[in-house]
Amino acid sequence: ATLSGGNQQKIVIAKWLATTPKVIILDEPTKGIDIGSKAAVHGFMAELVAQGLSVIMVSSELPEILGMSDRVVVMREGRVASVYDNKGLDAETLVKTAAGIAA
Repeated sequence: ATLSGGNQQKIVIAKWLATTPKVIILDEPTKGIDIGSKAAVHGFMAELVAQGLSVIMVSSELPEILGMSDRVVVMREGRVASVYDNKGLDAETLVKTAAGIAA
């Protein structure tokens, strides 16, 4: 109860990593934490990937998606609307796909 939001997030992630998974799903991993803690969580996620762990990140923050992802899956009405390689991907394309507007 006395830890910051960022430290709480780190502890939750550490508990799951203790099970030595091959894939980890992080749902809104930086929601509600300050910018410094966000950078630390992003750095930690990059370290996990460098160690061979697959990270699936669910996020509603477009800069986070574009900055952290190799591949982006856009969901619309509970279904996969499109899958993109992140090379050259922009926020406008993601928003149009999510809204069902031809990109």
